[in-house]
Amino acid sequence: MSIYATLWTLKFPKEGDDVIGCDWIELTAQGVPAHIGSPSPGAGYDGGDPYGAFLPPPVTVDSEGDAPQLRAVVLITEFTKKGTERSGQEYQSPLLVLTGEEYAKIPFGDLHELICSVLRRNRAPVVAQVILPDGSTQTIRHRSKNDG
Repeated sequence: MSIYATLWTLKFPKEGDDVIGCDWIELTAQGVPAHIGSPSPGAGYDGGDPYGAFLPPPVTVDSEGDAPQLRAVVLITEFTKKGTERSGQEYQSPLLVLTGEEYAKIPFGDLHELICSVLRRNRAPVVAQVILPDGSTQTIRHRSKNDG
């Protein structure tokens, strides 16, 4: 049994920027319900949190096992493998891990930019793509004052 519930699956530009000819990658948001690993009485984890090594801290739940937000949201790609020596529930190299509170508060536009930034791997974002007379393209990235 999995501790995750799929929230959504979307395709994003594989390198973080939607440019002509880019490849796309499927991302899935996996929600971890609040009761998973909860120290609250009756939650069933009296022996400690078995997921604390790879998830944000557990959240307190009510007597029904509910809380206002998820414990965590783990963003994975179609290539992310599940299961490590430490835990069969741990994803190997997830793209992003957010607390349930962070996920609940972030507007989708900001989440989209955060995901694209992670996919870019610290490269500046593309601001334009020029189609040259010979049909080839030139990509122009944002330059900051620190780029020299």
